[in-house]
Amino acid sequence: MMDSVRLVEVGPRDGLQNEVRPLGVAERVQMIEGLIDAGLKTIEAGSFVSAKWVPQMAGSAEVLRTLGRRDGVTFQMLVPNMKGFEAARDAGAEEIAIFASASESFSQKNINCSIEESFGRFAPVLEGAREAGMRVRGYVSCVLGCPYEGKVALESVVTVARRLHDLGCYEVSLGDTIGTGTPMAAAAMVRAVAQEIPMSAIALHEHNTYGQALANILACLEAGVTTFDASVGGLGGCPYAKGATGNVSTEELVYMLEGMGVSTGIDLTKLAAVAVTTAGQLGRRPVSPISEIVAERSGAGLVTLG
Repeated sequence: MMDSVRLVEVGPRDGLQNEVRPLGVAERVQMIEGLIDAGLKTIEAGSFVSAKWVPQMAGSAEVLRTLGRRDGVTFQMLVPNMKGFEAARDAGAEEIAIFASASESFSQKNINCSIEESFGRFAPVLEGAREAGMRVRGYVSCVLGCPYEGKVALESVVTVARRLHDLGCYEVSLGDTIGTGTPMAAAAMVRAVAQEIPMSAIALHEHNTYGQALANILACLEAGVTTFDASVGGLGGCPYAKGATGNVSTEELVYMLEGMGVSTGIDLTKLAAVAVTTAGQLGRRPVSPISEIVAERSGAGLVTLG
């Protein structure tokens, strides 16, 4: 087993975009500053999507400009198409992310086009990114289940992941969007993808809807994956999955890995403080009890709801 891993913090984008109460630019900048202070080096800071459809991500350009460039820290910005890419480029983004689905039905429902059509949109984005010297990360959704189709063919997951990598994505994040995966299936899935792209280019993006996220991560860590997405405070959820509890909590993941002797480079106390503060701004408590336990012991206090 590896002695260290890389964590990608997705709370400021994937987490917040599914919250009912939007946070303002200043609150989002404060959140990201706290994550940097806690030791996170790769942070999904926002997205360039229509504010009409995703009002929680309004002001992402201002968030990025306010943060500026930081030595040793990468801010990823999600873009759905060429218009989003151009906005990201104009805002000074150094890295962008694109997203495809392994499920045809989910692709149609989520981005209103087929899987094949989505790749048609990606081609000019990747070309523009190459010209601008920007790195591109790819996401594959529904790798272990779809809310419309149920089980997703492993062959489809492998094909979409390979195509993203072949297009020029330096890393492909495999997303259990509705959190229905279990450990053996998750490990088998990443091993199958690793037959087509390097294991070092594979990341895992787990949701905890069925309480399987940490178990799946452990299984995939043992299979050779060393990059994992997580969301501070367990923020987020999938609007297409009933009862979804959101992304795996970064605090729970850090606690598990460090307890196993796997280094994350993250200060759990500082991370917990970010989780508690952000949850308070959203009007609730963090999903994971670890956050409040650690924050209370450190003197940061519990979140107070008004």
